Amino acid sequence: MTPIAPETAARIAEAAAAQLGYGRARLREYALAESPSGDADALARCAALVEAGQTAAGGRVRRVPSPAGDHLVASWGPDGPGHLLVVGHYDTVWPVGRLAGMPYTDDGTTVTGPGVLDMKSGLVALEMALRALASAGIALPAPVRAVVVADEEVGSPTGRAVVEAELDGALAVVGLESPHPDGALKSARRGSTRVALRVRGREAHAALDPDRGVSAIDELLDQLAAVRAAVPDDGTTMFNIGRVQGGSRANVIAGEAWAELGLRFTDPDAERRMLGVLRDARPFRAGASVEAEILTSRPTWPDDPANPLLAHLAALGAALGQTVEGRPAAGAGDANLPGSLGLPTLDGLGPRGRGAHAPDERIVLEALPARAALLAALLANPYTPA
Repeated sequence: MTPIAPETAARIAEAAAAQLGYGRARLREYALAESPSGDADALARCAALVEAGQTAAGGRVRRVPSPAGDHLVASWGPDGPGHLLVVGHYDTVWPVGRLAGMPYTDDGTTVTGPGVLDMKSGLVALEMALRALASAGIALPAPVRAVVVADEEVGSPTGRAVVEAELDGALAVVGLESPHPDGALKSARRGSTRVALRVRGREAHAALDPDRGVSAIDELLDQLAAVRAAVPDDGTTMFNIGRVQGGSRANVIAGEAWAELGLRFTDPDAERRMLGVLRDARPFRAGASVEAEILTSRPTWPDDPANPLLAHLAALGAALGQTVEGRPAAGAGDANLPGSLGLPTLDGLGPRGRGAHAPDERIVLEALPARAALLAALLANPYTPA
């Protein structure tokens, strides 16, 4: 049985389409408020926009302070358990000033700019959905909560606890990240762990007394080669050396060096194996030391072939004239946590596009009201586990 009457679906689709002008204006505001992870001042400016938009859409918004930027928790509809939890973030990977070389554009078909896909358009789609329901006179039958964190792009080191606090009593969780390029939702995600591999050596003059020195950089390079060689060739593990730093100058043997590693896993066993390799690392050089520190970690969210939440979204989409599909994704996000705990979870409810973390980041404009309509249909017809 379709969970939504055809006439109601038509009202929702029409109301969401009418929000397009609002959505375009809001997305421009969001993108121009550059908000890189860790930049407290820039994040504060963007957080004020998010709070204002959610409040104007009828939300009751509170801030959860954090040193790097406030997290936002908003609620709509009746109070109490049995809520739909919506997760998102407003930080981006782009530094302040990126707009100069990656300008915001909106030609009526495509919108480009830093953060438009990942994931400010998802935040806008949620506002549009709530405004569409209000304009259509459709009340929320069940509680809705949204957590929008300030540090997702660096693994949610403080935002994770805010998401965890809102999981109690949640019947389902949806994420506002971008979908697969074809618009398919994300039904599972790899686990993701960030590791700092730190090496200490011994400084010495590189020409006058080289034998007294122990190069931390040389040691780090050998350690990284050993870790890469330990990555299994079975598809369970992805490995990326994201950042390398060390040394002071060319005539000094480096006393310190470190690398930030990104690891992604299809299952917990793969994670345990690779973290064991890092934990048990031993120096190749006498006088050197090696230490691996886990910076952030997100658990693996396994796929559920049955996936009744996806079936519910697909039925809502069909009533709206949309084809809604879902499949696993390689990336990780805040939806990993509820998914790993077995809560019905889907991510990728933002509009489709391409270029996340890339200079050609963009969304397809027509996907914005379509996603708003799908979100609105879900808010008005919440998922209830069997």
